[in-house]
Amino acid sequence: MSMRKRPEPVQVVKQRRDAALNVLVQRIPYIQYLGVQFERRGDELTGILSFDEKLIGNPLLPAIHGGVTSAFLEITSVVSLTWATIWDDLEDGTLELNDTSPLPRFPKTIDFTVDYLRSGLPRDAYARARITRAGRRYSSVHVEGWQDNRSKLFAQATGHFLMPQPRE
Repeated sequence: MSMRKRPEPVQVVKQRRDAALNVLVQRIPYIQYLGVQFERRGDELTGILSFDEKLIGNPLLPAIHGGVTSAFLEITSVVSLTWATIWDDLEDGTLELNDTSPLPRFPKTIDFTVDYLRSGLPRDAYARARITRAGRRYSSVHVEGWQDNRSKLFAQATGHFLMPQPRE
């Protein structure tokens, strides 16, 4: 008769996941510069771009700079892909991310096409990526950005990424 391993308390699992996500995001200077954060619900991530005056590209409208919008969507895509890639190893305990551990290698952008649907208003923005193809060498992502209303997107993008190969 085999003894099943007792599941960890839910608080311990949540703390481990949140700590790993925090390490992933906090150690990338450009994410810090833009002020992008991530909210986690299970394995689903939502990127949050908190409004800051430095993000305004056109002060007459005012509107969030198109480069900031593009960077926000790409960051959300890359972090979401990385999160999906490391999820199983985080869950089974073979990967632990902390302040001293090396970061996992990130996917490299092959191409990233942004559709600007309307001006980004001077307020917080949100983005969620959906992985449309997850392969060992190549993955595709569709990401949507919105502000006040999830059904009224201000930008969306499609990206193709070269996936990092396992370290030997």
